[in-house]
Amino acid sequence: MGRGRDDLHITVPGIFRCPISLDVMKSPVSLCTGVTYDRASIQRWLDSGNNTCPATMQVLQSKEFVPNRNLQRLIKIWSDSVARRQLEADSTANSAVPSQDQINLLVKQLDNKNFFSSLTKIVCFARESEENREILASIDGFLNSVFYFMRNVESDVKSIEQVVEILNLMSSKILEKKPLLESNCLSKILLVLQRGTLDSQIQSIGLLKSIAVDGESKLKIAEEEGLLQELVKSLSKEKDPSLIEASLSCLIEITMPKRVKIKVIQSRTIPELKKQLSEPNTSVSIIEKSLKLLETLSSCREGRMEIWHDSILLQAIVQKVLKVSNKATEHAVTVLWCVCYLFRDEKAQEAVVSSNGMTKFLLLMQIDCSAAVRQMSADLLKIFRVNSKSCLSSYDTRTTHIMPF
Repeated sequence: MGRGRDDLHITVPGIFRCPISLDVMKSPVSLCTGVTYDRASIQRWLDSGNNTCPATMQVLQSKEFVPNRNLQRLIKIWSDSVARRQLEADSTANSAVPSQDQINLLVKQLDNKNFFSSLTKIVCFARESEENREILASIDGFLNSVFYFMRNVESDVKSIEQVVEILNLMSSKILEKKPLLESNCLSKILLVLQRGTLDSQIQSIGLLKSIAVDGESKLKIAEEEGLLQELVKSLSKEKDPSLIEASLSCLIEITMPKRVKIKVIQSRTIPELKKQLSEPNTSVSIIEKSLKLLETLSSCREGRMEIWHDSILLQAIVQKVLKVSNKATEHAVTVLWCVCYLFRDEKAQEAVVSSNGMTKFLLLMQIDCSAAVRQMSADLLKIFRVNSKSCLSSYDTRTTHIMPF
């Protein structure tokens, strides 16, 4: 008899528990005292009028707190490990991974009331290897059965999560993507994004990215009510970094047609990107993807207008030049070039100059960087020098008028 998840003995490391709620922290943040709490718990404590650190009872010099990304990553690794152990225990209790003969039988059972029971075992089979996924793809009617249930079956979130997982695992084998672009399929993906587990949310985003194969499919995804807004919500700095990264990748993939760019901008994406770029502990990959998405949005007038009106965002972009990676530098310079050189907005130029932008562009002219970055840096230096001379000339004229002979 196999061991089920109820027999598992899970020890939670003390550092993962919030000192207030004693539960595993979902969004760990640190106070100025260095003690880490779950965001919701410490926020309630502070909102109640307290001005001390609950663990040390020290009076707080500041009530600000910062995300503890390192601890959040460790909790994620631990929780994923626990989830795998539970899955292994369930698989052992139910039986081993099905054989190919059993899979053929399970696929035939997908058209009856045992659909979800059969699909659970098929998901286990698909997880095992690429070869297993090839076998599933070759079985006549398998994907059509999954499409049918994705479209038509109203069920609980956990059942839909299984369908999303198998479709995500099989995404490279799905040659005809149109069935997944129907509204009743996209609405199921939205449901998983809103109410599914973290892993299921990431899988649903991966599935969205895989079906965004052309302008028409990207527009359908953007026009599905609530879907774009949920993707943008996933960029919130309180969310898991893996979810943020997956959402950024998906948004980059779908934000190519101009109509989609405008919808993405209207969904308040740029303020969320600003928060990511302003966070001190944001990962290199998230910074690169945030700048890449900003670069895409800056290619349309609406995106440039929102960027140039925000001097703090412009300063954050300048700060990433030569500070993160070559890729981040290229994306950042391209955004600044679009706003300051192509669009010639004076306020944006002032914000860039005040953030030491000219020094960075001079450095880029001297180091080994791509020809495109070097050319954009030269263009930016040219307009900044012209503007500087113009300002000096204006100043000299005014001075001449007021100086006595």
